[in-house]
Amino acid sequence: MILVTGGLGMIGAHTARALADLGHQVVVTAHQRAEVPSFLAGRVTVEALDVTDRGAFLALADRHEISDIVHLAGSIPGDDPVAYFRTDMAGLLNALDAARTWAVRRFAVASSIGVYIGRPEIPWHEELPLPAAHLPHLIVAFKKAVEPLVTHALQGTGVQPVLLRIGSTWGPLMDPESPFNPIPPYVSAVLRGEEPPPLHADDGGDTCYAPDAGRAIALLMTAPSLRHDTYNVSSGRPFTYREVADALEAQVRPGGGGAHPYLDISRLTEDTGFKPEFDIAAAVADYVAWRSANSR
Repeated sequence: MILVTGGLGMIGAHTARALADLGHQVVVTAHQRAEVPSFLAGRVTVEALDVTDRGAFLALADRHEISDIVHLAGSIPGDDPVAYFRTDMAGLLNALDAARTWAVRRFAVASSIGVYIGRPEIPWHEELPLPAAHLPHLIVAFKKAVEPLVTHALQGTGVQPVLLRIGSTWGPLMDPESPFNPIPPYVSAVLRGEEPPPLHADDGGDTCYAPDAGRAIALLMTAPSLRHDTYNVSSGRPFTYREVADALEAQVRPGGGGAHPYLDISRLTEDTGFKPEFDIAAAVADYVAWRSANSR
């Protein structure tokens, strides 16, 4: 059985669905979010868990035989950065304790495209040395710190770390007014019949539709072997907001600049066979269909 912490969040839920689609038993943890997405109903076991509670975390093994862990649980920073770091560090350390105690096969953890900030090369690939650079958000700072913490904590244990450098992911279950990605708010405004917030047509960069991100993570967790510890998870191609607008125009009203960083996913494709199922047009069409029946 594969454990997905934060498994009712956007990336976690799509990872759990992809694992179930591959025939695996899945247990997901949830803390503040209790509503199970329709595509997971009856397909996974849901455990209410505050991942900062070490005893409760380790007690999962009393009820489930867990072979692998995907640690995606995390919080949103408030005004106190130390409180945020303390909360997410406690969850990470408890997940690592569980991985070591249960002797799982693989331990995957969410890192971020943001670890590459400061590199001028395009696209960003896993062999690039990570620069010391000012980071724009506490979440990115924490995820960059996660990588050496996880690899050192698991060294010599037989548990394989899998560092997931996840690109700019969006899709079903994301907050429709998310401040972290402009696509859902743009779609929301159009669906309400309002003028969407202005975006520069030729801006853009990296993007990954959530079902593709979940499937990529599932393939990394279930591949017979992995040659690396670090993988970019995204679409492997840049996009522009012009493409989003054109795709949305085709859905809502049918008939009617420079290079940007993005993630190289050659390593992911070579080791798992992953290829995105959704280009921008297909992703927008799927998302509009999802939003017609779901608030998130």
